[in-house]
Amino acid sequence: MIINVQGLKKQYKKQEVLKNITFQIDQPKIVALVGPNGSGKTTMLNCLMNLLPFQEGVVTILGKSYKDPTLFYEVSYLQDNRVLYGDLTGEDHLKFICYAQKLPVKKAKEVAEYIGMTSYAKKRVRSYSLGMKQHLLLAMAVLNNPKLVLLDEPINGLDPTSAIHMRNILLDLHAKGTTIIISSHNLDEIDKMTNTIFFMKDGEILEESLKDLNIPHYTLTVSDPTKANEVFKSAGLALEYQEDKMTFSEASLPLQRAIDELNQNGIQISHIENRKIGAEKRYMELFESELKL
Repeated sequence: MIINVQGLKKQYKKQEVLKNITFQIDQPKIVALVGPNGSGKTTMLNCLMNLLPFQEGVVTILGKSYKDPTLFYEVSYLQDNRVLYGDLTGEDHLKFICYAQKLPVKKAKEVAEYIGMTSYAKKRVRSYSLGMKQHLLLAMAVLNNPKLVLLDEPINGLDPTSAIHMRNILLDLHAKGTTIIISSHNLDEIDKMTNTIFFMKDGEILEESLKDLNIPHYTLTVSDPTKANEVFKSAGLALEYQEDKMTFSEASLPLQRAIDELNQNGIQISHIENRKIGAEKRYMELFESELKL
């Protein structure tokens, strides 16, 4: 088990900011935290990393208590760039992490090359752009080859080139077996990285692990929807119908099978619409009240 969180509650005085947060991650994956500002995303990450105390709940990470000091060598948390020191160089930061993690200093150069920051590693951080700072933070986070990385808004404010570079690095880390929990408002980038999303609102997880978010959904305009319904109902498939249109997902019915079944039964198809639900559409459905002007 990578993470097991049961009944996590956090209060500031009488204000409850996390309400019975419960979830598990049992295999390496990328998990996105999505929700409006103030929904509890950063607070939850800080609680998981033992940076904030909480009133109730059980948290285990990699089979250990979240307070176990040995997790320092297996888990990384990328916070915002306020943790960086402007008078130090990027290389200074990486060498310090090597010292703290008991790693050979040469690891700093290797990771700088991997992240793509060798051209500015020896410059003072005060001269860095936002993208350069984010790359340095990510380099610091992956120096110890962590099994778990938590990232709080790593893509926020990045230009398209830096955002794509960051995404590719995270996908590569995941491919190597690292579990990533990423808090982000960039729903387009989230769609490109994962379809496992925890939507948060007012300190609660509304929905999680929406596996069908990026699976294609089809709407077919057919000549005889009543007959089409009978065909697929007899095959044990309950599809959605509205007037002359039938709607289904690739997961429930592969498109080619639908076309073959309709053709074999003499039902004509005049139009096929292909769409994906996507994180943004689901966000709009869940947070409709917040989006009203």
